[in-house]
Amino acid sequence: MSGFFDPPVALASLSGEADVAWARTGASYAGAAFLGGIALDDASRAAARELVARDRSEFLPEDPFSWIDAQLGELADAPIRAGVNVRATSPAPVGEAAAICARHDAILEVNAHCRQEALCAVGCGETLLADTDRLREYVRAAAETDATVSVKVRAEVDGVDLPTTARAVVDAGADVVHVDAMDDEPAIAAVVDAAPEAFVVANNEVRDEASVREYFEYGADAVSVGRPSTDPVVLERVHDAVLAERDPEAP
Repeated sequence: MSGFFDPPVALASLSGEADVAWARTGASYAGAAFLGGIALDDASRAAARELVARDRSEFLPEDPFSWIDAQLGELADAPIRAGVNVRATSPAPVGEAAAICARHDAILEVNAHCRQEALCAVGCGETLLADTDRLREYVRAAAETDATVSVKVRAEVDGVDLPTTARAVVDAGADVVHVDAMDDEPAIAAVVDAAPEAFVVANNEVRDEASVREYFEYGADAVSVGRPSTDPVVLERVHDAVLAERDPEAP
């Protein structure tokens, strides 16, 4: 399938770190950068403040929607496609953020991935994986704006059948399924089989040629780099490995 960014390497969101400066630093190696995550509504922002009180880094601008608009505007001339990873306790703020992303040709990413207790307690992050109907509402709210929609999910969540979830979110309008494989790399193949029309981004321990090759062999369309996205040595290694996988005959 056609890609949503090139090269097929993404910088995965890092709470409190993934902003314009971070994206620009990685732009030489990646085709996309997911800013955020950012909490959009009162309950999710309260949970984020609780995390900050426990020494976790979080973005807490006075107006998260203005922050998204400004950040995306600053990346307009950057050689990388921007995305924004968002958290919310209801679909409406997701739709509002998606409309901003649509204006900037950016990707709106629904966070169904974060497992921080404070965020899960208010219904954000990983709890959405166990509530497929609610997750579909978030995706529909975003897709109605004509934004490109990604859903960040996690493998190895008790009681969650990830291929079924992937199929559900794609049917609801998601274009991209961004999978943190945890220690279950074959989960990528299961998602690809369940939703073959989706653009599947594989995440977790993407560091080198071996990890890139493994994920592409499982059918991933792209890979993403998490914590090492601030390390140019790792990014260059992953970038070169992806290009080699795409064109083995290239020098």
